Amino acid sequence: MTQRAKIDTGAGGGESASTAPPVVHRAAGLTSAEVAERVARGEVNDVPVRSSRSTTDIIRGNVFTRFNAIIGVLWVIMLFVAPIQDSLFGFVIIANTAIGIIQELRAKKTLDGLAVIGEAKPTVRRDGVTAAVSTSEIVLGDLIELGPGDKVVVDGEVAEADSLEIDESLLTGEADPVVKKPGDPMMSGSFVVAGGGAFTATKVGREAYAAQLAEEASRFTLVHSELRSGISTILKYVTWMMVPTAIGLIISQLVVKDTNFKDSVARTVGGIVPMIPEGLVLLTSVAFAIGVIRLGRKQCLVQELPAIEGLARVDVVCLDKTGTLTEGGMDVTELRPLNGADEEYVRKVLGALGESDPRPNASLQAIIDAYPDAEEWRCTEALPFSSARKYSGAAFSEGNGESSSWLLGAPDVLLPVGDPALAEIDHLNEQGLRVLLLARTTRELDAPDVAHEARPTALVVLEQRLRPDAADTLAYFADQNVAAKVISGDNAVSVGAVAGKLGLSGAANTVDARQLPAEREEMAKALDEGAVFGRVTPQQKRDMVGALQSHGHTVAMTGDGVNDVLALKDADIGVSMGSGSEATRAVAQIVLLNNSFATLPSVVAEGRRVIGNITRVATLFLTKTVYSVLLAILVVCSQVEYPFLPRHLTLLSTLTIGVPAFFLALAPNKERARPHFVKRVMRYAIPAGVVAAAATFTTYLLARSHYTGPGALDAETSAATLTLFLVSMWVLAIIARPYTWWRLCLVATMGGGFLLVLVVPWLQDFFALKLVGVTMPWTAVAVAAAGAGVLEFAWRWVDRKFPA
Repeated sequence: MTQRAKIDTGAGGGESASTAPPVVHRAAGLTSAEVAERVARGEVNDVPVRSSRSTTDIIRGNVFTRFNAIIGVLWVIMLFVAPIQDSLFGFVIIANTAIGIIQELRAKKTLDGLAVIGEAKPTVRRDGVTAAVSTSEIVLGDLIELGPGDKVVVDGEVAEADSLEIDESLLTGEADPVVKKPGDPMMSGSFVVAGGGAFTATKVGREAYAAQLAEEASRFTLVHSELRSGISTILKYVTWMMVPTAIGLIISQLVVKDTNFKDSVARTVGGIVPMIPEGLVLLTSVAFAIGVIRLGRKQCLVQELPAIEGLARVDVVCLDKTGTLTEGGMDVTELRPLNGADEEYVRKVLGALGESDPRPNASLQAIIDAYPDAEEWRCTEALPFSSARKYSGAAFSEGNGESSSWLLGAPDVLLPVGDPALAEIDHLNEQGLRVLLLARTTRELDAPDVAHEARPTALVVLEQRLRPDAADTLAYFADQNVAAKVISGDNAVSVGAVAGKLGLSGAANTVDARQLPAEREEMAKALDEGAVFGRVTPQQKRDMVGALQSHGHTVAMTGDGVNDVLALKDADIGVSMGSGSEATRAVAQIVLLNNSFATLPSVVAEGRRVIGNITRVATLFLTKTVYSVLLAILVVCSQVEYPFLPRHLTLLSTLTIGVPAFFLALAPNKERARPHFVKRVMRYAIPAGVVAAAATFTTYLLARSHYTGPGALDAETSAATLTLFLVSMWVLAIIARPYTWWRLCLVATMGGGFLLVLVVPWLQDFFALKLVGVTMPWTAVAVAAAGAGVLEFAWRWVDRKFPA
């Protein structure tokens, strides 16, 4: 029911027919028959807004990759020219692709289920009855009701308006709300900031102005993150290096070397395959997908997948007090009449004010609960609450022939500076209580200076309910070096008292946002120094986010009210409560469906786990790429046979990269994600790859001079494989630090697996690995030990020389 409809029909009650104003019949909306007719014609809002990629897209994205195509061709070749053990890399790729598909499908199922739970349902009037329907069930011509915080889901034309103010900034960039009157156009993607009304849908489905934007904005995506763009950059450079190196290797092995053709092909493929870090993309997708599933179990809807990564990089989190630190509900604890006002009369005024607003906020709801409506009073005009002006109002006919107009809102906004009542209010605010001022005005409610010379009549003291988990959550952020800034539209002293009760550092030094400098640099300095800011307007919230970002901060913004929308959209990560307005849920990347602020640490921890672990294991994959390319170059330059068959590198990759990377990628990791992913990975991968290639090729050349006869190449390969395995294991051992029992067990198990291959006869034959004699195997171990020493030195030197 809109406010205007409520006022015109005399709701608020008990009106006799003789005193009631003329009844204005509101539109009944479409009939059921008309709805069915429009559905049959296809005039339905059928935009397929999805929270995740389709099953087809998931399968296509995992199967049809550049590297899968390269490896697929090489695999087919190997199936024709070599034993099955040299084709194992192809089966590994099939298994990896299947794992990626399965995990992403699981994530899709989780996301789609949560999206249904969190879906906003517009209120539609049909057959004269209002009901909440799914957005996809709206048809052309439907009459859709609106209230504060509601999002306009389709294009339309205003049919009813009662002080209806629409924010179109998400579409036009203009921050000032637009007052709408009957007949005015409505654009999908805008939202209500004040008042209420109803509009008729004139465009639905893909014809609606913001339909495509909405579809793209809410789609589950694996792109547009530093991590994934960094991996793409690495893969691009790898491709550039791989192509000429592979061509040189093919010429060297097939043309220059006059050896067995099939063996030459096998060794050529053995040199090309390990250059491809094929598991890196898979592991990234799997880590993200598992992150989504874990968060889904905690009723956290990740609307954009990179949000997991973004929140891991956050170093400032801006919190709205109401709904975040405090629960939505409030209780009236005291009523203090001012200037000799009669308390009984004040109670009637408050009861009538409560009845005048069909969509009360938390403060007004507490007043409604405390003071029942005075039935003989009739509302003749209403001024809805607005976050920008900080007050609401209404005009009444009191039933005895008298008329009066009242304002209810922030005392420090309605009262002039220096008013004696402000000292009393400050004392209440210091106790963490919320205070509203009831004032009588003689001016028209729509006058710009309606609050000027308003007469203070009473103070309404409200007590807010603190969230039981808020203190622990703030303590977590402090422990993780994430600065918490409380940004609220409420009185600064009151907000500071609440933050102080929750143990927020710096809560005692509150800042009234009306005193903040408008210049961005100065505002940023004030924000860095302060922790609690009160009397913040919606536009200021947006400016504050921008100011923090200008100082290099990664900012997360939490909120649930319509006044938070602009800031949520501009923040690096927007977090909305599930019970928040439809507009806030639409622009936020993360929605806490259980309305629990305490879920945020889980999201941060999940993001840090994903980013930290992918950075860690990416070094393993790229070390292999670097040493594979260098070995190929050394082979081409030296004009010798490539030392390895595909089976050898499949074994090494599985034991030193594939299996350990999977476990390391899913391990706990609390380190805050840092920028420059490519630099951080390559500064370790390049020296590690160089050392591994140099040590391996040294052993290979020594073995070539040591062994002679028919089986010499196999013996040389076995010695080189031993050195490469030991150096790669040392890289793994470094990556696995700091050690825990399971990490030590992981490294030891991988070493045990290789030892098993060396001592079990049928495994020796299967992988063509047999150490011959005593001299060369121990020489291979010595070279590997020297390589490990160089690795340790290089690792520490890189840390000092190129800190990330």
